[in-house]
Amino acid sequence: MTRITELPTTEYVLPGNRACAGCGIGIALRVVTKALDGKMVMTVPASCLTVLGGMYPTSSVNVPWINVAFPSTAAAAAGAAAGLRAMGKADDMTVLAMAGDGGTGDIGIQALSGAAERNDDFIYLCYDNEAYMNTGTQRSGLTPAGARTTTTWAGKRENPKDLPRIMEAHNIPYVASTSAAYPTDVFDKVAKAREIHGLRYIHMNTPCPSGWSFDPKDTVRLGKLAVECGIVVLYEVEDGVFRLTGRSAALAKAGKALTPVAEYIATQGRFKAMTADAVAEVQAWVDKRWAGYVARERAGE
Repeated sequence: MTRITELPTTEYVLPGNRACAGCGIGIALRVVTKALDGKMVMTVPASCLTVLGGMYPTSSVNVPWINVAFPSTAAAAAGAAAGLRAMGKADDMTVLAMAGDGGTGDIGIQALSGAAERNDDFIYLCYDNEAYMNTGTQRSGLTPAGARTTTTWAGKRENPKDLPRIMEAHNIPYVASTSAAYPTDVFDKVAKAREIHGLRYIHMNTPCPSGWSFDPKDTVRLGKLAVECGIVVLYEVEDGVFRLTGRSAALAKAGKALTPVAEYIATQGRFKAMTADAVAEVQAWVDKRWAGYVARERAGE
């Protein structure tokens, strides 16, 4: 595992951008671009990431970047990858499709599923800030149960889609779950994905101060707390073989009880309407998922 002091020093995300204070996307994008050595082409839909990148003719990211329509991130990435192959540059440049949870799990899932079926040769990274943040915090299919958004005033009723498992069902060569709060885990998984051919899917939890209602200084702390609770699990599935990684692997090995979900929920204003019964339901859901991950790890599946 790469140490934070071992990350490359070259920066591809330039100083100054339009992202909100404390936005987890910027933390992650720095290490993603480092893992790809800046030798990449990005396809990005309308999203918070577009805001961070900037509007033509200015940019805060020093790599080729294609802004595309909301539902077409994966389709555009497949086209870019085909273009690089036609020019004989596919071995030198990695295509990275990067979109939010709404643009991936809702609006963009058709193009992504098609690309996965074809096993198109690019990396798809979903930064999951758990709602449509760029347009005012509307609920997405990946918004957690109990979260208040502008379209779920009483709290969302449903648990989020398990998008990594959906992608795993496509039998693609690499699927990973990570968190912007653990940049070396992000780096290692993107670097590994770079060396694999076919569709590689990485799902990254990305805390959002404005949408989740917490102090921007606490972005990393809350991202780590989500892992300690088991709400976010760090793992990878390579050629069908599952393994926990990083902090999640350490927690499973220790065999101790995870931090109660209630401690995580109490840190964010979006959950302030949740009842004790609703919190207990989320805890039961998390416990069941975590037990399943630990069982897969032990079985070596």
